[in-house]
Order: sequence, then structure tokens, then C-alpha cells
Amino acid sequence: MTQPTTNEFIKGLWRQNPIFVQMLGLCPALAVSNSAINSLTMGLATSFVLLSSGVVISAIRSLIPRDARIVSYICIIASFVTTVDYVIKAISLDLHKSLGAFISLIVVNCLILGRAEAFASKNTIGRTLQDALGMGAGFTISLLCIGSVREILGSGTLFGVALFPESFQPWTIMILPSGGFFVLALWLLVIGLFENTRARRAAAAGEHA
Repeated sequence: MTQPTTNEFIKGLWRQNPIFVQMLGLCPALAVSNSAINSLTMGLATSFVLLSSGVVISAIRSLIPRDARIVSYICIIASFVTTVDYVIKAISLDLHKSLGAFISLIVVNCLILGRAEAFASKNTIGRTLQDALGMGAGFTISLLCIGSVREILGSGTLFGVALFPESFQPWTIMILPSGGFFVLALWLLVIGLFENTRARRAAAAGEHA
């Protein structure tokens, strides 16, 4: 039983990565990933809501009427989003303002609602926990990959720390919404090349076996 639950976690990191493979949650990935700290905060906030709502939905799945399941899921998710909203506001008002309405929009993030419908409502708490942790970690890592590149090229910093001399000319387009599309496309290209190379090596190894 250990191997299946381990696989539930790993699939979210790579094979079914929410952003780079399933292309879910692209709205926050492109809109708020103009800095590493924004990306990390949004990733952790989404992961918390994904984990908490998934566990609750899995625990009471037999009590939720089928005809009212989506409404029930949204109410549960919204409760945890409200908690996250207040926590971020208490930690940093500036960070809360920079994320804007995208914190509240976690409620309708297709990743969270999709995992609730496709996985949490059909599986045990243990498997749901593994799935949510993996998907949340994959989502956060993906956001960080995008946000770090955009901040480095667009501001010359990483987590607010200057990386280049004053003569560095920032690529302003990288901190604009269009920069998110460019960086996402770049990462998809890198991942695609990696997967193709790995597939060719696997095929070559199979022929020599």
C-alpha cells in the first residue's frame, strides 16, 4: 500500500504537474508571478487550500448529496480561502495588495475544484493527503520557476536581493503580464526537450537490451 500513496505524491511534482503538464491554474501563474515572493506566497496559499479542502471533502464525501456536491465543494474551499486571505493580510499588507483579487480567486481555481471532484470525493483521506501535497508542491515549484526568471530578468533581483550591478538594464516586459507568457513558453520548451531526450534514450536502451 505504500507504493500507491507515494505515487500519488510524485505524480503532482512531474508526470501530472498542474501548470507544466495539465495547464491548470494559469491565471495566477501568469498574473502574479512577476516576483519570486509573490509566486511563493500564491503557491503556498493555494497548496494550503488544496490540502485542507481535499481532506475535509474526503472525510465527509459520503454525507454530501450528489446533486449539491459542487456547491458544497465551493463552500468548503471558500472557507479556507477566507482564512488564507486574513493570514496574508495580517502578515503583510503590501504582499496582500500585490496579490490583489487573485487570493479570493483561489476559490474558483480549476486545480482545487478539479482535484476535489476527481480525487478527494472518491478516495480516502490518506490518498487525498498525498495527492494534495504532491499537486500543491508541483504548483508552488512551477510558480517559483516562472516567478524567479521573471524577477531576475525584469528587476535584476531575486526575493528582493540585487543580483547584478547598477549598470544592468532590466527587461521591463518580464514583469508585465505578457512576460508570463514568454517565460511559461520557455519552460514548456525546456521540459519538452528534456522529455524527448529521455524518451529517445529509453528507446535506445530498449533496442540494445
